[in-house]
Amino acid sequence: MRCPFCNFEDTQVKDSRPSEDNSAIRRRRICPSCGSRFTTFERVQLRELTVIKKNGARSVFDRDKLARSIQIAVRKRNVDPERVERIVSGIQRRLESSGETEIQSVSIGEMVMEALYGLDRVAYIRFASVYKNFREAKDFEAFVGGLNGDMTGIEDEDLGD
Repeated sequence: MRCPFCNFEDTQVKDSRPSEDNSAIRRRRICPSCGSRFTTFERVQLRELTVIKKNGARSVFDRDKLARSIQIAVRKRNVDPERVERIVSGIQRRLESSGETEIQSVSIGEMVMEALYGLDRVAYIRFASVYKNFREAKDFEAFVGGLNGDMTGIEDEDLGD
């Protein structure tokens, strides 16, 4: 593994252990050239997945992009980062085990919406605002109103940053 700091090509593994949900191996590494330490994760990839976007463009599935979009939605919310990691791993497993190599971005978005709905309703609304391309306040009102009182547990102050 190449050192991300000095690009030395042969780093050493100092410690390996499974991740919390046993979906990856966490490795602590050290660079013998510059002495820097860093962490890598090794995950099983069942198949190469291609995402077909709304405009028809194709791109390789990017687990990190999925994680970032969920992390943005849960920012400043009391959500354990390990739960976000479990959601990302779960969505990736569902996609890989579906048997399909090409997945519509809409399907991924719906999986994220479903997961966020059960995790944190404010994060769910935040994600929906980008995913469903809200343009005005009335778009939020219509969406939240469409939840038909299913927003129990959300206080007024939860809706602000």
